[in-house]
Amino acid sequence: MQNTILIVEDDSSISDLLCDALTQKGLLCTAAFSGTEALLYCKTQPFDLILLDLMLPGLSGEEVLKRVKPLTNSPVVILSAIDELDSKVDLLRLGAEDYITKPFALEELLARVAVQLRKNKRGGKGDTLSYRALELDKRTRTVRFHGQEICLTRQEFKILELLLQAPSRVFSKQDIYDYAWGEAYMGEDKTINVHISNIRQKLKRISPEDCIETVWGIGFKLAEEDSL
Repeated sequence: MQNTILIVEDDSSISDLLCDALTQKGLLCTAAFSGTEALLYCKTQPFDLILLDLMLPGLSGEEVLKRVKPLTNSPVVILSAIDELDSKVDLLRLGAEDYITKPFALEELLARVAVQLRKNKRGGKGDTLSYRALELDKRTRTVRFHGQEICLTRQEFKILELLLQAPSRVFSKQDIYDYAWGEAYMGEDKTINVHISNIRQKLKRISPEDCIETVWGIGFKLAEEDSL
């Protein structure tokens, strides 16, 4: 199966250059020319890697990075003409895997892309997500808890999928709503609370432990080992 790359770059000449070079390496490329377009793509399909420019119309690259990280496991490589150490450090702390300064040598960019794709493959980020006794298969859209399959609605499945992507992370209600509903969050606290409650009830039919932890005033995360 071909690896998929999302190129987020508003300069069409650079976007075309990157797409041509990556396609020649056997990669499947999708181009987004604004931050908003990039977010829409990330909400609807998975990518193996994201190349992200910082200077974008509408949402900046920094804002795109903040919003994309809760949505996907895809490594993000920043492309920017800004060559300041503080900027690089800040973006790496926000979750970027690498930072390439413009202008760049195409050979170096291709090499760094190859490194990130190898890391992602070794990390085992595929169709199956698991944590403790929970196992979720994205391909078959099934969830098992202690080996028993449970039936979830589409939104319940997406919520659990998001939590399983980063078990130690606390996801805000906005993160959860954006991912599970694919719409802008409008303070739908009750909707999210009801869906979390339904997931908990379905899991407790199999085992009494509480797998989802409420972090008051922030959001939800998967419960840690000694909480189970």
